[in-house]
Amino acid sequence: MAFMHVEFFSETLHMAVGAEVVLPQAAKVEIGIDAKENRTGKHPVLWLLHGATDDQTTWSRRTSIERYASTMGLAIVMPSAHLSSYSNMAHGGSFYDYIAEELPAIMRDFFPLSDKREDNFIAGNSMGGFGSLKIGVNHPDRYGAIGCFSAGASTGKPMGNRGGLFDEESYRMRDKMLHDGKDLSSTCEDTYFMAEKNKNLPNLPRIFHSCGADDFLIGEAHRARDFFQSMEGNPYHYVYEEHPGVHSWDYWDEHIMDFLRFLNLESVVQCN
Repeated sequence: MAFMHVEFFSETLHMAVGAEVVLPQAAKVEIGIDAKENRTGKHPVLWLLHGATDDQTTWSRRTSIERYASTMGLAIVMPSAHLSSYSNMAHGGSFYDYIAEELPAIMRDFFPLSDKREDNFIAGNSMGGFGSLKIGVNHPDRYGAIGCFSAGASTGKPMGNRGGLFDEESYRMRDKMLHDGKDLSSTCEDTYFMAEKNKNLPNLPRIFHSCGADDFLIGEAHRARDFFQSMEGNPYHYVYEEHPGVHSWDYWDEHIMDFLRFLNLESVVQCN
């Protein structure tokens, strides 16, 4: 596998940004790595989003995601979105547009990444799981699968203090920066609304949702679980798993493998 730290300019954010990129490399004699050898052409890609307090480096620093992907011929792009909740902030950058629109175009210009829906997947932990659900449900024509770890779904309403991760004043300031305190329910910021709106579209992304039983966001995860499981016919092929664990990298390192197996790349993904 090739691992790259890529620095580039974002026209959407009007600033320089960075991303970590893992690309498949069929190395026959690399010790300890069973790299995929038979893929040709453009690579399937996982857009892997970080949580609050983290950045684009954290998935690669705290998990073995590069090693896990090596057997699958899967590229991984890990961008930074600061504390944006993957939204177009009222007082800050347009991070939703950057992640959903600009980043894929730039990365496909730089690297041989497939633009086929069935070759593209989006996932994340905590704030990144929240973001992956929002972006994936809003753009069902772009993603074959969504992975949400240790998070719930966006309601479009001000967040308030969920789980006590930050103090009350920090939450008020964050709500102000994100949406100026406005209620954005029944908009693209409301994943429940958009999931219901799009449920009859063809070829919806499959959703894999996982949370630790003792996670402080387990209530949010259960709310999303109950919503998707109540949808007639399970249009998103929604799967929920709950395992022993808390809101930690021990949990995410172990259970990202469950999502990679859920992708079933051998039978689903066909490279160009």
